[in-house]
Amino acid sequence: MKINPFRLERFFDKYEFKVKYVLCSSDCESLAVEDLLALEPDVSAQLNKLWLGYTEYAGSPALRLAISGLYERVEPDQVVVHTGAEEAIYTFMNAVLSPGDHIIVHFPGYQSLSEVAAANGCEVTHWTTREEEGWELDLDFLRRNIRPNTRAIVVNCPHNPTGYLMDASKQRELVEIAREHNLLLFSDEVYRELEYNRADRLPAACDLYENAVSLGVMSKTYGLAGLRIGWAASRNGQVLAKMVAFKDYLSMCNSAPSEFLATLALHHREKLAARNLEIIGQNLPILDRFFVRHRTIFNWQRPIAGTIAFPSLKTGQPVEEFCLELVDQTGVLLIPGTLFDFGNRHFRIGFARRNMPEALAKLEEYLAART
Repeated sequence: MKINPFRLERFFDKYEFKVKYVLCSSDCESLAVEDLLALEPDVSAQLNKLWLGYTEYAGSPALRLAISGLYERVEPDQVVVHTGAEEAIYTFMNAVLSPGDHIIVHFPGYQSLSEVAAANGCEVTHWTTREEEGWELDLDFLRRNIRPNTRAIVVNCPHNPTGYLMDASKQRELVEIAREHNLLLFSDEVYRELEYNRADRLPAACDLYENAVSLGVMSKTYGLAGLRIGWAASRNGQVLAKMVAFKDYLSMCNSAPSEFLATLALHHREKLAARNLEIIGQNLPILDRFFVRHRTIFNWQRPIAGTIAFPSLKTGQPVEEFCLELVDQTGVLLIPGTLFDFGNRHFRIGFARRNMPEALAKLEEYLAART
């Protein structure tokens, strides 16, 4: 397979570990190993005695049991653990889809949700959402674009990069469309449990629909990106079997210490999610006030869930130029929407890190110096 460069990751590789302020991160504030172990002091001895051999292909039984607890209708053997969410996406797109298949993908979005399938010879239709429409998904567009060779619908809610979250009635209608046409539904749910209003939380797609695959990861809601643990959950055994077989050519199995620590974290997931929601709850009002003060420069659509938003420039300056000037002059990193292949006005901003107010103050100083 020949695949286009992952523009977002190439950009991060250039800047992320070299700048002082990453004001565009999609993950939450992380923890040290000692902080995680402090959740259950007696587990330190267990970690010290952990056997460092190969782990089970689909993930350790303890971890799969903990992951299944996120869902209402999924058993541990209906979970396949991967090295991060990225591997799970790559595995699904290669193991389940074939050249000539057609997929419909929520857009703008994380590049691999469409790029991997396209590189594998699939036809991809972007299900494009728009800022002026509140980033709302149009189900009539979906219906019009289903073809005889359509194999899967790909959605991401809560959404990267906009912070959009569909309501429960729209989700049910989406599932019925997928069921009517016997389509797979690949549901990227890596920001689930980061809804600002708990009543907005959607059921996992794999609980609603027998042919849905729900994607999860430790990096976003729980702030544990360094564990490199993600998963796919589905009640479709054939899909999962194909994913496990394809995974033999990738990571094969996961890191034993990472699986151990991820299991520990999931036993305390509500505490970890609450901690990160508290950070978001402190930072979002600061962002609200910032965008009110600078409403002549930016459009601001407040997100509903997650760690990121996708504001846009009103000034006419190309957003990539704006972002590069900002990082060169201040060390503050924003992600231009060009990296999502979505025009030259929008940028991604993140607000789940404790240093966001300091980074935002540097951005404000930069704006003041330009006037």
